[in-house]
Amino acid sequence: MPAWVLENCADYCRRMPAELAVNIIEVSAEKRSKNQSIEITRRRETQRLLEAVPAANYIIALDEHGQTLSTEKLSKKMQQWQMDGRDISFLIGGPDGLDFSVNNKVSGSKSVPAHWPDSKLSLSSLTFPHPLVRVVLTEQLYRAWSISIGHPYHRE
Repeated sequence: MPAWVLENCADYCRRMPAELAVNIIEVSAEKRSKNQSIEITRRRETQRLLEAVPAANYIIALDEHGQTLSTEKLSKKMQQWQMDGRDISFLIGGPDGLDFSVNNKVSGSKSVPAHWPDSKLSLSSLTFPHPLVRVVLTEQLYRAWSISIGHPYHRE
């Protein structure tokens, strides 16, 4: 990731309270080749992403066809997630997106959750590059939290 992405994400993650800590787990992209189809590449990347998710986590896939929320509604969702007591995993696909057909597959000794994804979220109807999505997501999580506590970061 470019330095600007790492710096911006780290800044927003540092601002979050301990009870809403944001941890970024980076999964390497599949090597692209002429001999491998985009479908296989997307499936393998999705499989690796899912293997990095702890079994009890609520999984939200970032997808252009997912639900769009205002920041205020995201804030309310975050409060609901806190009350639920489960950790949340946001999955950001690679350049070719996520393969939602990956389900009930076993890779090595880890099993992919059968409920994947619990929901889909769209940050915009626009398409963004992966690095920018990471920054936008961490900023929106911080902004949504700031709304929930009445912090002046978010202005209406």
